[in-house]
Amino acid sequence: MQKDYQKLIAYLCDFLEKEAQKRGFKKVVYGLSGGLDSAVVGVLCQKVFKENAHALLMPSLVSMPESKTDALDLCETFSIPYTEYSIAPYDAIFSSHFKDASLTRKGNFCARLRMAFLYDYSLKSDSLVIGTSNKSERMLGYGTLFGDLACAINPIGELFKTEVYELACHLNIPKKILNKPPSADLFVGQSDEKDLGYPYSVIDPLLKNIEALFQNKPIDAETLTQLGYDEILVKNITSRIQKNAFKLELPTIAKRFNPK
Repeated sequence: MQKDYQKLIAYLCDFLEKEAQKRGFKKVVYGLSGGLDSAVVGVLCQKVFKENAHALLMPSLVSMPESKTDALDLCETFSIPYTEYSIAPYDAIFSSHFKDASLTRKGNFCARLRMAFLYDYSLKSDSLVIGTSNKSERMLGYGTLFGDLACAINPIGELFKTEVYELACHLNIPKKILNKPPSADLFVGQSDEKDLGYPYSVIDPLLKNIEALFQNKPIDAETLTQLGYDEILVKNITSRIQKNAFKLELPTIAKRFNPK
C-alpha cells in the first residue's frame, strides 16, 4: 500500500501542477480549517507550489479553538504560508439580524462567506482556488453549494473519506488532526457522524458499491440489501444521494427560445 499511495501522491501533485498551468496560474489558495481534508490538500499544494501555495484560516464565532491551533501547527510543520481572516464579525452581524436562523442557515452563511474571502484573495493575488471536499461528501451532498463545494480544481474530490485518511497517513499529517472526529465545525458540537448517522467506515463501502453498480442509473435499494447492507442504512444514504444530486450539477440553462 505504501507504494500505491506514493504513486497517488505523485499523481495528485501532477494534477495540481498541470491544471493550474492550463488555467494560467502559478499560485494557489485554499481554506485551511484544521481538519483532515484541508490538511491533505494543503500539504499537496505545498509540495507543488511551495511558497506560492497560500492557506486562509477563517475562524467563525463558533469555531473550536483547537481547529485554529491545529491549522497553525500544520503551517509551521510544513512551512505553509498563511493569512488569518476571522469571519467572526460577519457571523455576528448575521446572527444579530437573523435571530431565528437555524444552525444550518448560520453554518451555510459562514461556509459561503469563507468562499467569498477565498475568491477575493484569488483575485488580489492572481491565485487559483483549490477545493477540499472529498468523494464521500460530494456523493452525499454533505457540503454547502457555492460554499465549501465551490472551487476551480479539487485534487481529492474522487477520494472517499477513508481513502483521504490513508493518504493523510502517508503524507505524515500530524496525529492530532488524524485522530479528531470529522467535523465541518459550523456550530458547537457538530460532527459528521452525528449529521450523517454513521461513521465513514460504514458509509464508504456502501458508497463504493453504489458508484460501481449504479453509475448514471437509478439506485436499486434491494440490490444493495442483498449484498448484506443494513436496510435502514441503505435507505438513509440513498435518500441523501438522490436528494442532493443537484449539488454536483452545473446550473441548468434554458435553451435559446426560437419562436416558429
